[in-house]
Amino acid sequence: MATRYAVVELESAESTQDEARDRYDRLDTVLVIARHQTAGRGRLGRDWLEPDRAMFASIAFEPDWPIETWSLIPLVAGLAARSAISALSGVTVGLRWPNDLMVGEGKVGGVLVESGDGIVVAGCGINLLWTTPIVDGDALYQTDPGSGTGVELATAWADRFLDHMACPAGDWGIENYRDACHTIGRSVSYADGSGIAVGVSDEGSLLVETAGGVIAVHSGEVRLHDRATLPTDRRN
Repeated sequence: MATRYAVVELESAESTQDEARDRYDRLDTVLVIARHQTAGRGRLGRDWLEPDRAMFASIAFEPDWPIETWSLIPLVAGLAARSAISALSGVTVGLRWPNDLMVGEGKVGGVLVESGDGIVVAGCGINLLWTTPIVDGDALYQTDPGSGTGVELATAWADRFLDHMACPAGDWGIENYRDACHTIGRSVSYADGSGIAVGVSDEGSLLVETAGGVIAVHSGEVRLHDRATLPTDRRN
């Protein structure tokens, strides 16, 4: 049986996103895995801060889905990461819309999806061990799981991700994403207002109930709040 993707393992990379795109061949999907990342980037241009041990992986491929459905891909990648983490570590993570991986209120990883010229590069970073994490950060393990864990987790994520992407765009498992989404039911604020997150649309937008009705937040930063800390001047 032909492999579904080529695997490139690196000790260190500036960015697995860039490595995957540079190494992509239209005849071969490629998964790049690195133990260290020196110039990674997060969503909204944020730097990725490296813990003691982590998994950094990016997969470059050409989706069969219509381009208008590609906004769902970050959610797909997050759901695949959740499944892979549970299978390998036994840890149940929640999903913070659109693509953060959470244990309680601590972020253990995240997903970044970029596209251009018909190619999608989906990246996933997961904290495996972090003895002195940043505020709101966390890791999957309390002791070092070993150097091979990152590769095993990366391929488990890639396999699940491509399984989802092989399904029709309307049948990849959005109900499972909704069930795992910690954002639903929480008070949130975003660029243009605030309210209560009540769901995720079939197109992947966050649905927020405001005083003026339910609106769809398509992108940008969404902050979670307790009701007591929700900005009173932005409850639109």
